[in-house]
Amino acid sequence: MKHCIVSFVDLSGIRHTVEVQANSMYEAAATALENFREHECSPGTAGELEVQVRSAVIHTIAIKRLRDWADLGGGSPRDVILKRRIKAAFAGAMSAGRKVQN
Repeated sequence: MKHCIVSFVDLSGIRHTVEVQANSMYEAAATALENFREHECSPGTAGELEVQVRSAVIHTIAIKRLRDWADLGGGSPRDVILKRRIKAAFAGAMSAGRKVQN
């Protein structure tokens, strides 16, 4: 089995990456789809999956997009709690004299 990294970019421009073990590209892609669904970030049926030989789960998001999302109202109770944590993290960085770059 090979260690593979499978990733995709969602409609919001966020790259999602997962590490899987597989014997073929098709097996890596199928296993990755299962993992993405478990983490509630399934690519659906559109787009492309990029398969590499490597490792790790990585989600890439621009700091500005994170801040913008945190500033949106509403969402699930889980989202509301997460948005509060994100805002607190930004406030903590600012009060510590560090500028959070966008």
